Amino acid sequence: MTTALIADDEPMLIDELATQLAKAWPELSIVARARNGRDAVTQFEVYQPDVCFLDVHMPGLTGVEAARLIGRRAHLVFVTAFDQYALQAFEHGVLDYVVKPVKQVRLAETVTRLQERLRAAQPAINSEALLLQLAAQLQRAGTPPATPLRWLRVQIAKTLRLIPVDEIDYFRADSKYTLVAWRGDGGAPAEALVTLPLKDLAAQLDAARFVQVHRSTVVNLAAISHVVRGENETAAIHLKGRSDVLMVSRSYLHLFRQT
Repeated sequence: MTTALIADDEPMLIDELATQLAKAWPELSIVARARNGRDAVTQFEVYQPDVCFLDVHMPGLTGVEAARLIGRRAHLVFVTAFDQYALQAFEHGVLDYVVKPVKQVRLAETVTRLQERLRAAQPAINSEALLLQLAAQLQRAGTPPATPLRWLRVQIAKTLRLIPVDEIDYFRADSKYTLVAWRGDGGAPAEALVTLPLKDLAAQLDAARFVQVHRSTVVNLAAISHVVRGENETAAIHLKGRSDVLMVSRSYLHLFRQT
């Protein structure tokens, strides 16, 4: 049986990748899970898995640093959240990688390559020279530039959903949490709470698409059907395909004045 280790500093993403791997590679056994690079190396020494899925950015040791310590004792797949960043760093296509959120089709391609190497008893290709080159490329790239949030992870019971931000109608502060309202299966309205405060979420959104209309509400402009002006310098936002009505406070009314 082929064994694997998954290392990521976000437990929900470890669970999500494990679920996807169970579909793409049912015979694979996940024998270890790690929250940082040092733990990944420690877990590797204990379980000696055949394959390691390593998040590039982890506290303590990065995924690349952990890979250098693991050496050629395992086949490696790097996991990164940045498309362009990953393409630059892995431009020669020698080292395997997948991009968050991991797509099942891309993961299946990676699994097929790994299976072929394992059947052929090919040695792992994560040589020291390649890893040093990768580390240098990542260092030159530095911290990837801030880009608007594209996906939001939402926990519903025991299921982790990855919601495209463009499909979210609005966000509303709810005590220490934030209510996320989006279109679910078949376009039906759906809602869930996330633990990230509205202020932190708003800072990651595309300002050309999402605007704050109340101290507790941020709305997707593309989701607005019409706006009705009210008394006392207020307004009400009506949304496409939803019965929800969002109030616009006086401080944000200028966003909807006629020009």
